Amino acid sequence: MRAVRERIPVVVQHDPRGRRLAARGLWTSAELVMTLGVVLLLLVAHQLWWTNRQARAGAAHTVQALQRDWGEPAPEPAAGDEGGSGGGADEGAQGGSPAVGAGDADKGGGSSPAADTTARAPRRSQAYAVIRIPRIGLTAPVAQGISKRGVLDKGYVGHYPRTAQPGGSGNFALAGHRNTHGEPFRYINRLRRGDRITVETRDAVYTYTVDKTLDRTGAGDSGVVAAVPRSNVRPYVGYRAAGSYVTLTTCTPEFTSRYRLVVWGKLTDVRGR
Repeated sequence: MRAVRERIPVVVQHDPRGRRLAARGLWTSAELVMTLGVVLLLLVAHQLWWTNRQARAGAAHTVQALQRDWGEPAPEPAAGDEGGSGGGADEGAQGGSPAVGAGDADKGGGSSPAADTTARAPRRSQAYAVIRIPRIGLTAPVAQGISKRGVLDKGYVGHYPRTAQPGGSGNFALAGHRNTHGEPFRYINRLRRGDRITVETRDAVYTYTVDKTLDRTGAGDSGVVAAVPRSNVRPYVGYRAAGSYVTLTTCTPEFTSRYRLVVWGKLTDVRGR
């Protein structure tokens, strides 16, 4: 008879410590991913909600302080002038008539724009005016300069240095955040020809009428804030004659800073306080 060989099974024993270490590593990795996700969510909430809340509250307080200093209450917006996506501007403005030139009298009977009522240059980062744009429901302080920390991140609208002051001959050029930190210029893309922009100072209220828009240009296009504003990138867009202009600039597309969106208007009325 043949001898029967018995096969002895080989039992491989796994190290329980290795399993525990692997499980612990996976658990730690999962915790790190969760923590990172929570941190990112908090950062997004801070940027999109908290900075807006803080900046808007601070800007509103500054507007109230300016009005107290000037000794006059804030004017109430006219019916139908609240922000909206369509049809909210004055009927006369929406009728297609061109904006009145800076040297002409306003049709509504206001005084002609006058050079001797223009505001003096304020200190750097000083809030000295209030801008109101009924179409988009905006009321915000205007401060000297366009620094982020001292002006824009406070929810203010910043005045480009070395451009005209409100009501002055030349270009009263302004910048504002489109997203976060109060985002005062979030909806200036909704502005249409004929919409009103008022700028109040201690001495006068200046009314500009929206005339042209430039939906996109380069961040370095300095021509849009020149005394006679005209794009260097798209030279067929802008003006050729001297006048009293206002320029609003902000980033575009939203949540980026790659390009600039520009809105221009002409001075059409000055009313002394």
